[in-house]
Amino acid sequence: MTKSKFDAIVIGAGMSGNAAAYSMASRGLKVLQLERGEHSGSKNVQGAILYANMLEAIIPEFRDDAPLERHLVEQRFWLMDDSSHTGVHYRSDDFNELKPNRYTIIRAQFDKWFSRKVREAGGTVLCETTATRLAWDLNGKVIGVHTDREGGVILADVVVLAEGVNGLLGTRAGLRDMPKPENVALAVKEMHFMPEEVIAERFGLNGSEGCVIEAGGTISRGMAGLGFLYTNKESISVGIGCLVSGLAEGMENPYRLLDAFKRHPSIRPLLAGSEIKEYAAHLIPEGGFKAIPQLFGDGWVVVGDAAQLNNAVHREGSNLAMTSGLMAGEAISQIKSRGGLMTKRNLSLYKGMLDKSFVMKDLIKHKDLPSLLHTDSHNFFMTYPTLISQAAQNFVRVDGAPKINREKATAASFVKARSRWGLISDAVRSAASWR
Repeated sequence: MTKSKFDAIVIGAGMSGNAAAYSMASRGLKVLQLERGEHSGSKNVQGAILYANMLEAIIPEFRDDAPLERHLVEQRFWLMDDSSHTGVHYRSDDFNELKPNRYTIIRAQFDKWFSRKVREAGGTVLCETTATRLAWDLNGKVIGVHTDREGGVILADVVVLAEGVNGLLGTRAGLRDMPKPENVALAVKEMHFMPEEVIAERFGLNGSEGCVIEAGGTISRGMAGLGFLYTNKESISVGIGCLVSGLAEGMENPYRLLDAFKRHPSIRPLLAGSEIKEYAAHLIPEGGFKAIPQLFGDGWVVVGDAAQLNNAVHREGSNLAMTSGLMAGEAISQIKSRGGLMTKRNLSLYKGMLDKSFVMKDLIKHKDLPSLLHTDSHNFFMTYPTLISQAAQNFVRVDGAPKINREKATAASFVKARSRWGLISDAVRSAASWR
């Protein structure tokens, strides 16, 4: 491949990489996609949520053959202490629409399907190949990549870095820093298999309907973290993720956190009788807007998790990844169509597209919230969930004890917590006004 020259090389075959490769290949560009796994998705047993609108913008007919699990009709949010949960549920028959809004997927299957679509669009996908370093010309422009295969450099007009949050190609080249522990979460996940009819009965589902549970509270032992449970056709994806900095400071074992989450009285009945067949760990960017690196330069752009494009507040990642990949592909295609070079100035078109989209607008809106959750994680994930549970139990328990005593104790605890929250809020507002 030393004599080959491509319009673009895409590093990685996840959500953002596949979106970028497909968008360029479908527009007639000569695209090479490099994936270090045996096939796209081979290293990813993650269960995930797919946001349909973003994929529909790339492949309008995706519902015809994509490996979709269940369309989501119910969302549950739980605040948990060690023995209970306080929940808010939203379920609507509106989600039983002709073209559903959200689906659960199994990434190993979905990524393989998406990669096939790249090939069908004309892209070249080379698996079991690791890009070891970028190739540069004498003027400091990226002109291709070196790989662990024999044959020398593979040349291209532009390289799209879709290598994930812990990808080394960009960091080795000095294009971005290694992600800080406080800006990355480690999520551990398991796939629990059980008959389709059992899942339907336990969650009150019909046909291909699905339900998602997202939970915060004492399950993360005072660290910023989230537990989750997704219903698939014949399996349940269950996991928990916490900031790497919190895990390191507390010397916590993430698999022990997951085991405790599974044994929680609210979760255990939902998994009873299941068979565990798969488990994995996965790094997720959590730094928000302030952690986004430089997104483009002479001969390169960065997309998806590698660009820290994840909205932790709304628990959105795949839609930002696909959108960034699509926009990178569109920008590169536009530059090529008018005979332009892949210079930093021209590739700024990609950043301009992102800035006008929901991606940057949502991340900017919540730019201070990630740091707030991280700095006061003990109150958010220990104190407040416990107080809410105590208040709920005081309200419903009847045992002859005067309610007034319990109500006073609960009120005093909330006043103390509110005072603490007021100080934090004032500090955040002051910092925001200073900027």
